[in-house]
Amino acid sequence: MNTTATYISELLYRYECVILPGFGAFLTRRQPATIQEYTNTFCPPKKVISFNSQLQNNDGLLANYIASAQGISYTDAVAKIQRYVLSLNEKMAQGQHVELDKIGSFFTSVENTLQFEPFQEVNYLTEAFGLHSFSSPSIRREVETTREVFKKEVEAIEEVTPLTFTPEKRRERPYLQYAAVAAIVLGIGGFFGLKKVSDTTISHNNKEWQKANQEIENQIQEATFEISNPLPAINLNLIKDTGSASSTITKTTSEATKGQFHIVAGAFRVSVNAENKVRNLKNQGFNASIIGTNKYGLHQVAYESYQSRAEALQALQNIKKEQNPKAWLLIKN
Repeated sequence: MNTTATYISELLYRYECVILPGFGAFLTRRQPATIQEYTNTFCPPKKVISFNSQLQNNDGLLANYIASAQGISYTDAVAKIQRYVLSLNEKMAQGQHVELDKIGSFFTSVENTLQFEPFQEVNYLTEAFGLHSFSSPSIRREVETTREVFKKEVEAIEEVTPLTFTPEKRRERPYLQYAAVAAIVLGIGGFFGLKKVSDTTISHNNKEWQKANQEIENQIQEATFEISNPLPAINLNLIKDTGSASSTITKTTSEATKGQFHIVAGAFRVSVNAENKVRNLKNQGFNASIIGTNKYGLHQVAYESYQSRAEALQALQNIKKEQNPKAWLLIKN
């Protein structure tokens, strides 16, 4: 039994994009809580699933997860995915509806286009765990007020206030008309005064916002990543491109071959900043090194590299406690 759909469903809880190589990608986006007024139904926040048939390239996420979960090689996992996609395409070619458990169903329209209809039973937003939709009966309030009762209440208010509501009182107090005109004039003047102050405030806020953005652009050079709920460890085989790296980066990176367990201190887009980080960490007593670049083109700097997972985890705990709470463990072959 092919359980590829189950693994896709598990990954949708953690990622916003899960690609089924050769078939398409499942995308999720957050939707806030909603109220359906015509049914008085309250719906919790959730992740809405969509499908994009254009994203078919293998990014390794699904294959690595299957290989780790089933204890098989990456190649066998890719072959397993290919067989599953082939079976889906055969069913679609025969005009059948294909259902992926807890995800949605696929079918071919009369225009011979692939259609996807997501299931609504599963909420992939972990923050909304345990929340369910519920309906509340509408509340109707009926108040019967006759004109005579209402007029008596208004007249009682007029006895203690300078305001007039009934026609009889308006004729008795004509001077209040002039007061009303004066109030309108003052209100218009105040409106234009407030508008001028508001325009000045908005202009000042825009200048401060542009200034803050400029300072942020000048200061941001470093990106640090922390995975609070990581998947099982994945071993990656990397081939170093000696033609594109500088001699300094190559020398520093070669020091990282001391072990496959690296405690990452940060990632830098500019190589000079990465070298400065290594120099600072070495001055603090760490055997720091540059362990290569990630898929985003950032140079990764490690505090230490270890051969043993146990040693790396112990050192990571100490570094998080004493140096950097955002440090994390990277495993490379």
